[in-house]
Parts: sequence; C-alpha cells; structure tokens
Amino acid sequence: MTPRTPGADLPEHPEFLWRTPEPKRAYDVVIVGGGGHALATAHYLARDHGITDVAVLEKGWLAGGNMARNTTIIRSNYLWDESAGIYEHALKLWEGLEEELDYPILFSQRGVLNLAHSLQDVRDGVRRVEANRLNGVDAQWLDPAQVKEVCPIVNTSPDVRYPVMGATYQPRAGIAKHDHVAWGLARSADAAGIDLVQNCEVTGIDVNDGRVTGVRTNLGPIGAGKVALCAAGHSSVLAGMAGFDLPLQSHPLQALVSELLEPVHPTVVMSNAVHVYVSQAHKGELVMGAGIDAYNSYTQRGAFHVIERQMAAALELFPVFARAHVLRTWGGIVDVSPDASPIVGLTPVRDLYLNCGWGTGGFKATPGVGQVYAHTIAHDTPHALAAPFSLDRFTTGALVDEHGAAAVAH
Repeated sequence: MTPRTPGADLPEHPEFLWRTPEPKRAYDVVIVGGGGHALATAHYLARDHGITDVAVLEKGWLAGGNMARNTTIIRSNYLWDESAGIYEHALKLWEGLEEELDYPILFSQRGVLNLAHSLQDVRDGVRRVEANRLNGVDAQWLDPAQVKEVCPIVNTSPDVRYPVMGATYQPRAGIAKHDHVAWGLARSADAAGIDLVQNCEVTGIDVNDGRVTGVRTNLGPIGAGKVALCAAGHSSVLAGMAGFDLPLQSHPLQALVSELLEPVHPTVVMSNAVHVYVSQAHKGELVMGAGIDAYNSYTQRGAFHVIERQMAAALELFPVFARAHVLRTWGGIVDVSPDASPIVGLTPVRDLYLNCGWGTGGFKATPGVGQVYAHTIAHDTPHALAAPFSLDRFTTGALVDEHGAAAVAH
C-alpha cells in the first residue's frame, strides 16, 4: 500500500450544493426519506427516465439518518444468486459513479477479507467463493499466510481463541466517503430540477379507492401521482399510515471511530465469529462496527456493552490497536426482514412503492437499488433485479435467506 498523508485526498467543496426550495402543492413523484437510496432514486429518475417533477422529503437534514451513520463498506460477495445480482450491479455502478456525478466520492477498492475461524467457517467460505465465481463476482479463498500478506496487522497466530484459518477475499470491494456520495447525488438531483425538501416530516399518507394520492406533512399536504417510500428503519411506520403491515423489525446498530492514525490498515477485515469489522477511513480513523443490538428501538444510539465487546473482538484480531483511543461512537436504525434480504417493489396500494429491509447492508447497494427502484417507479413494474425481493415472497415462501451467508451481514 502506498503511504499517504491522512486527509490529503479530501477535496474542498462550495458552501451550498443544492437549493432549499419550498415544497409545491403536488408532484408527479414524492420520495419519502432523504438518505442515500432516496437521493440515488431521484438521480436515476431524472437521468434514466427524464422524470424531474419529483420531491425528496426528509424529516431532518438530508442524508442525516443511516447514510451519515454507516461504516461505508462496499462489496458484492453474497451467496445467493438474487443477492449477488443486485449487489454486483451496484458495485459496477460504484466503479463509475464519481465520473457519472462529476463529484469526488473517494471510492477506494482496497478489498474485503471475511475471516474463517472454524472448519465450518472454512466450508462456508469456500462454498461462497465458488458461488460468487459462478455469478461473475470476483472472489478468492486465502490461507492464513495469504491473509497476512493482504493485511499484515491481522493476528494469524494459531495460539489464540479464534485462530484465523483462512478468509474469503474480494479485491474489488472497498469503501467510499458516505457524505460525499450523498452530496454528489443530491447535487445531481437538484441540478435536474428535483426539489430536496429538508425538515419536512410525513405525518400521513392519503389513499383513495386503493390508490395513493399524496402525503400529509408538517409543511402541509402534498399531492402525488406516485409515492416511493425510502425510510429505512421507519418504513413500518409509513406503511402503517397507508394501511398495511411490513414484516420488519427495527434495531439499533452501533459503530465507532478511533483517533486519527497514520495509515496502518490497508483493507477491510470482517469476522463473524469474533464479530467485528474494521477499516481505516481516508482521514486516518479506524472505523469499527459490530452486530445489531438485540432489542427493537427507533433510537439512534445503543448499549455500552456492545461497544465493549466490539473493542474486545477488535483487539483479538488487531493487538496493534491496543493503545488507540476511541474518538466517538454513534448508532443508526436498521430495518431487518425475516430472511435478511431487502424488500423492493410494489405494495398493496396502487402507485405506492417500497424500498426497505436492507438491514445492515444498505449503503453498499446505494447506486444499484437507486437505479432499480427508479425503473420500478417509472414503469410500475419490478425491475428484473428487484423482482426476487418483492413483498409477496413472505406469503409465497420464495425467500432469499442471507442470514448465514452475509458474514457479519454488512
């Protein structure tokens, strides 16, 4: 890895990247939620379909929910064909997104290691590598010595509680700068004439004769030809306003960063058994995440014991971090479906569309699901890549069970 000065590759920006419009009384499309998926959907509605009479309604500040609170990992090495399809589509878009947006998103393809600590982990990992290759996804199986070559600071000693017995490796995977991604997408949507409305909370959804006609907000009613829900952990609340239930549970998910350090960590390392995932941000902080808190909540914070266990797990894998200091912690709200796969497509209400259930994997899908969701909205029929993730799979039984295949599910 070429040494770099932390922060040296972060660009300057203008003070404002988009307008602050008052909402109109009606739009062709209203997108509820102002995170990465919503902004990507707006961008592709304009770019691919010429639909620009669109409002993105965000109850707080733009991209201030999970988009601002995730750990920015991007990969496509999921087990099942359906998952690999949509995530690989997203990864290919990530590879050209900076040029497409004409905006620096700092996409760094530094690779992702998923560590194996038991014989069952090894069997599962080798199986996933072969499944990935069949789906055209770059994947390799590495032995402990090769893991050490890719990431020299990982502890590969056999004399630890969870010895590293190998790892899957996706070289094209990596990280991006999440706020830059949001700003680039927002700037593009705004330039197309789409209204990005902040501090606009949806308090009701109007449905007449089985068809959506608009939304009610703290800024007044807004009519809509179509409404696209894109609100992550609060999707169940919005669906309830429209009169139907979703098979989702919302949980807090925590992460933390260290103080600024010189570049020491050249890739992304994830471990399901030890349950931590670690990368180093562009400025130099170590970014660490763990599993979801067990309880259901809409709070953007979590329990201290999760952070404590997360740090203990990180030190088992990276003893070199023992003297690093935690700079800050935060939490997001993840919406988890019964099969740990997203829900994208139509709803029981005509002209009302749904994008939710991404759990802890939403950021990596951002451009892919934005394009797929925009297509679904524009044509009122599921995009081929979204079709397996329809809401009715929970009644037909055609589940896409990624619980065991997603490593730490990120």
